[in-house]
Amino acid sequence: MSNTNVETVNRGPERLKLGLAVLVLAAGIVGYSLLEGQSAFVRVGVFVGALIVAALIVFLSETGKRLIGFARDSYQEVRRVHWPSRKEATQMTGIVFLFVTVMAILLWLIDKGLEWVIYSLFLGWK
Repeated sequence: MSNTNVETVNRGPERLKLGLAVLVLAAGIVGYSLLEGQSAFVRVGVFVGALIVAALIVFLSETGKRLIGFARDSYQEVRRVHWPSRKEATQMTGIVFLFVTVMAILLWLIDKGLEWVIYSLFLGWK
């Protein structure tokens, strides 16, 4: 995985490209709303077309290229993960449930002990 730092978009052409993508997407939404009398296929087609054009604009920008690189690195990292087998996952789940049960009983005993000390010994309530 690459050790690149997160960078904000601060160059003029990059901002222009991303702004244009937002405008194209907004135009697709407005087009979908304005074509109310048309069939659903035409309305959805206008929106999907605008979405595809906006995505192309973003992916052709430097920010989009970094996003694609990040996605590629993430995919490679996921491929290297050792996923547990079904038996290992079941055993670990059982261990977690057992631990939670033991801790719940322990905390209940501590709570009852403190209740007995406070109410019976200090306050004298029965």
